[in-house]
Amino acid sequence: MVVCPVLLGKTLPPADETAMNAPGDSPANPFEIQLASRVLRLPPYLFGRINRLLYEKRRAGNDVIDLGMGNPSDPPEGLVVEKLTEAAHDPNNHGYSTSNGIINLRREVASKYHRNYGVRLDPDHEVMVCLGSKEGFSHMCLATMGPGDTAIVPAPYFPVHTYAIALASGNVIALEVADSEKFLRNIAYTCQHLYPRPKLLIINYPHNPSTKTVEPEFFVEIVKLAKQYGFMVISDFAYADIAFDGYQPPSFLSAPGAADVGVEFTTMSKGYNMAGWRVGFCCGNAEMVKGLGVIKGYYDYGMFQAVQIAAIVALRDTEAAVEKQAKLYKRRRDVLAEGLRRIGWDVEKPKAGMFLWAQVPEIWSQRMNTLDLAMYLLEHGDVAVSPGSGFGPSGEGYLRLALVENENRLRQAVRQIGRCQDHF
Repeated sequence: MVVCPVLLGKTLPPADETAMNAPGDSPANPFEIQLASRVLRLPPYLFGRINRLLYEKRRAGNDVIDLGMGNPSDPPEGLVVEKLTEAAHDPNNHGYSTSNGIINLRREVASKYHRNYGVRLDPDHEVMVCLGSKEGFSHMCLATMGPGDTAIVPAPYFPVHTYAIALASGNVIALEVADSEKFLRNIAYTCQHLYPRPKLLIINYPHNPSTKTVEPEFFVEIVKLAKQYGFMVISDFAYADIAFDGYQPPSFLSAPGAADVGVEFTTMSKGYNMAGWRVGFCCGNAEMVKGLGVIKGYYDYGMFQAVQIAAIVALRDTEAAVEKQAKLYKRRRDVLAEGLRRIGWDVEKPKAGMFLWAQVPEIWSQRMNTLDLAMYLLEHGDVAVSPGSGFGPSGEGYLRLALVENENRLRQAVRQIGRCQDHF
């Protein structure tokens, strides 16, 4: 439809030159920027204060040990980088790619699912390449949620699990994940007592930030609940490749009937050390994958093809390196957990993931909240951590520490935290 200069059916009046403001006069109706309500619904970024102080200290030359963000500090395998370089020199790889990813990469993802989890996927209809799992998750929320729709998310929550719902104009109910049986009961209770019923359930195991893990039977119960109460499921499986002490994180899609009700997002950021490459995948229910494809078709032209070709090599030829990386995270876990225990912290060693979820000792918790504690450790100890309150109210009382520094740096971080504690 062509819009003429008419407002609500009324012709615009001719301009009145005498009513124009003289130079320097304030306009009668000053222009005002009006952001969308979906942006205004978002709370202030809780980590902003920490990031500003971190930037200032590093700019001043301070050697800050950054355990705040789960940003892998180790490089990808050399043959993956070499393949990227080779593919980047091929002029055929520099045009627009398809938004759902090249077929050979989707086939490789399907192959990994079959090899690791016994799950058979149709690479044409049940696998999609995303610009990182965070992008895929956010766009899946746009494909499935709208005004008046409600999603259940785990608490404490990874911020995007809540705010992607808000950006899609949906509502959020956060349920505690510490007790898996109670979490399942609370899902059922919420579905029984909320009208309209929740449309979507977000699950995230191994859980970020709490490191909570589950066994395959848990997902069997999730599928039963989804079919009983008619909600879709999104599984965030970001830490699939990082596990310790013989534990193997199960895939949601390995539960019978899972692909009938939901999808799962995985990433190459963690186990493959390819965080900046932004390579993620959505697998599972064909209709949900198709819906994501519709959204992505309007928003992007797909990932740089050279990156996709290198990702194929990583999936096909570097599984031994992924296992080696998990062992490296295990050693870091042990160093940091045991060091914090020595200075009086109550820390459990997680079975998976790249974080410690450490309960704050009373010496701190009786005097300050976790945001203030994180600021104190950064200001006085040159150690950056994530406050538990950044993951919602149920995270208060905990700090999240990322296992992204080498073992010597982790030992130094413990010493610096200990000095802060001694002088507090």
